[in-house]
Amino acid sequence: MDLAKRTGAQRRSEIPPAVLAGLNAGELESVNLVEWLTIDMPTLLRNVAPQVGLADEAAALGAAADALAGLGIVKREKGIGAALYHVLGGRPDRAAIFEALASHTSDMVRAWAAFVLLADERLTQPERLAATRRFAADPAVGVRECAWDSFRPYLVQDLSSGLILLEAWVHDTDPNIRRFASEVTRPRGVWSPHIPVLKDNPQQALGLLESLKSDPSRYVQNSVANWLNDASKSQPDWVQAVCARWLDESPTKETAYIVKRALRTLRKQGVVA
Repeated sequence: MDLAKRTGAQRRSEIPPAVLAGLNAGELESVNLVEWLTIDMPTLLRNVAPQVGLADEAAALGAAADALAGLGIVKREKGIGAALYHVLGGRPDRAAIFEALASHTSDMVRAWAAFVLLADERLTQPERLAATRRFAADPAVGVRECAWDSFRPYLVQDLSSGLILLEAWVHDTDPNIRRFASEVTRPRGVWSPHIPVLKDNPQQALGLLESLKSDPSRYVQNSVANWLNDASKSQPDWVQAVCARWLDESPTKETAYIVKRALRTLRKQGVVA
């Protein structure tokens, strides 16, 4: 069996022992959410630490991961990212170790690297966004989700400047980068703190969305639609007006799909047909 070409089990109990061992050893990246959720993070961290130059810190890092047991997966990932950040400290090989983490075979380890950036409060917003790009473009969806979650708190601290920085991202050739710009600015999000200013005044981010209203990528389309659906829960009239204008200005199947999905909450409420 070629483990790299597996499709992934649908239940934890169905994951082959060789795959589970490879995931926890850092030798394989997950191929679906079931595998991602099954990874034993303390075991993975203890195994990976020597691989990236942190052999002496493996026991302490493993203990830090053990202490996070019982928390949700995202909080555990962020906790390990913070532990790695503090271990790296001011050591001279810091950059090399971070690169080893950020380019690791394991997508979970790369996600931890994204959250190392979350713990680093020294970065300017442009530096932070530039450092986040590699994770936003990662082939693994879990890493991409951690990328925007890592940047989002710092975006909120200086939203105006962040929106300006993201303008170039909505024109990028990589749909993962375009999707990041939309997802990181969502007013509500799914498992992240809301952005109150965009709930009250979504118009502030409309410039980004305008460039994506007929994006060819379904991945991007879903994010833009979800963005507008978020906004419809606090600013329904504004969302209806934007959607009506988009349908008039951009009569494409891509825009039609975005608008239909964007209005799903208002449709369920009977506000729109």
